[in-house]
Amino acid sequence: DVAMCDACARELFDPGDRRFGYPFITCTDCGPRYTVIESLPYDRERTTMRAFTQCPDCAREYRSPGDRRYHSETNSCPRCGPHLWIAQPGERNEAAPPDADTSHALQLAAALLRGGGILAVRGVGGFHLAVDATNDDAVRRLRERKRRDAKPLAVMVRSLRDARAIAAVGPCEAERLLQRERPIVLLDARERSAIAPSVAPGLATLGVMLAYSPLHHLLLAAVDRALVMTSGNRSEEPIAASIPDAIERLSDIADLFLLHDREIVSAVDDSVTRIGGGAPAFVRRARGFAPTSIGLPRAATAPILAVGGQLKSTFTLAAGDDAFVSPHLGDLDSLETLQHFRATLDRYSRLFRIVPQVVARDLHAGYLSSRIADEMDVAQRITVQHHHAHIAAVLGEHQYQGQVIGVSYDGTGAGDDGTAWGAELFVADQGRYERVGHLRPVPLPGGDLAVRTPWRSALGYCSLESGLAVMFSSALNRVPEGERMAAELQIRRRVNAPLASSMGRLFDAAAAVLGVCRVARFEGDAAMRLEALAGTRAAKPLPFPARINDAGRLELDPVPLLVALALGLRRGTPLADLAAAFHESIAVATAAVVMELCTERGITTAALGGGVFQNVRLMQSLSTRLEDAGLRVLRPIALPANDGGLSYGQAVVAAAVLDAHQ
Repeated sequence: DVAMCDACARELFDPGDRRFGYPFITCTDCGPRYTVIESLPYDRERTTMRAFTQCPDCAREYRSPGDRRYHSETNSCPRCGPHLWIAQPGERNEAAPPDADTSHALQLAAALLRGGGILAVRGVGGFHLAVDATNDDAVRRLRERKRRDAKPLAVMVRSLRDARAIAAVGPCEAERLLQRERPIVLLDARERSAIAPSVAPGLATLGVMLAYSPLHHLLLAAVDRALVMTSGNRSEEPIAASIPDAIERLSDIADLFLLHDREIVSAVDDSVTRIGGGAPAFVRRARGFAPTSIGLPRAATAPILAVGGQLKSTFTLAAGDDAFVSPHLGDLDSLETLQHFRATLDRYSRLFRIVPQVVARDLHAGYLSSRIADEMDVAQRITVQHHHAHIAAVLGEHQYQGQVIGVSYDGTGAGDDGTAWGAELFVADQGRYERVGHLRPVPLPGGDLAVRTPWRSALGYCSLESGLAVMFSSALNRVPEGERMAAELQIRRRVNAPLASSMGRLFDAAAAVLGVCRVARFEGDAAMRLEALAGTRAAKPLPFPARINDAGRLELDPVPLLVALALGLRRGTPLADLAAAFHESIAVATAAVVMELCTERGITTAALGGGVFQNVRLMQSLSTRLEDAGLRVLRPIALPANDGGLSYGQAVVAAAVLDAHQ
């Protein structure tokens, strides 16, 4: 499931080679593994390649110890390997037609893309939906059919030179783009590139990946332009992998299908990464990286299944020192994703021969993942607080055994006091935590609806002190009167207006107060727009005071910060300056309370986790301030800061709990 190697690339475009133009060329150094393997050990008869009998030439290579294709389990050639063909939407023939012609199929696919059409491509880990990334009409048509209004789309190019033509690529970014796993890398977009505006509307970054399979290289060479390559699904559904599933779900999206008959056992999305402060970080860990084991700092004394959360779902199977984290599975809010979760879990359990005896789940009983855990026949269940799991994930991947001041900045998760948490300061280790600080709680009218309507978060802050409604007029004046009155009533009566200490919702409120985003187009939209506005410009922090509350905990009060943003807007301060000041205010205030807690508790290490720390500016600014103060800072590297790393954190906690009871 990694990139085609240089030797195979030379053969692919060499007219004198017997594999010239063959879309499934592989050797021992490259080609699919996870997506074709059915059981271990990795031998051809236990992969979907057993359906293709090797010709004498390929068999000779496979058996020759001196050949670079010696025991290349996916070895094949045009005479004996998988076939490529074109199909129309609605066609249900799963086998290649007798007259399948690879060159002709590629020509038809390329002509469709150059003409603005949408192509469904069966790749390595499932289907992509592809369009010409320079054709704005084609991109908008794809968005309309895929029901993905504004969430950014990934772009695939052939070479590093092509990537540099559309985005800024420094040494760290180049290294990440070129690594054999070929992830999508979030890059600073060039202002005057050929990429259509609708690819990443309103954002300063562009997700770029290099072609990683022979089929991609051949298609890009035929089209001779960058292509949008987005997951073959409707928004929030699992990626399609089988031909019948793709025909069923994608026929009203794609104009043509480019198919092959090498079956995909494990559907997997592309991995997504970004660079911050010279270091890579995951946004989504999937193809190429999963299911590589991430070690547990304390060996599991019984096999563990950790089921993760509701959003950006993953699970972790752990036994001994090994923790196998699944690829990104999507949000658990549809039957299709739930079925995908169960099927992948069954495959992992068989592949790694792990039958869980202990299951770890989130404190929120309403998550579908929690229901899966509760239905399992196991000896023990361990409940893990959401934000402690984020911190434990960071401790686990760094193999850190001591106490830290954990900063978990996130959306929302169930707290152990019955309120929603999401901006937490912990004294924590792998198995325990003490909540020592947090953001001032605010009512969220509409509950989860506030995630998509940032003005609700602003309205919640209005309720904390009188006179703020006028100050926050930019956030509230355009809200329909009926909706606003209903939300105000929810706050007054405490009906569907849970108290939350969420940093994600503070970003939403700030974006609404500045008029940047009143209604989010997708999760994280408001925060991404603020980060794009802030860029790297310098800024002085605004007031963001901390106090000791009645419970004896440090409480950061964002009301003065939001008021300062509103006043700056009225004075005509540029939005970009205010967005930068907002980020610096959070970094400065957080660093101050972390250093105070470290001094008070005699702790010298801080751990940063939670989805808000996908914000590179905030992560880097806070990390730098803490390191300059002499603290060691642990942050997510091997796993995403968001809920994609949650299941691993749950497994770390569960292993620590089991160890403590030995």
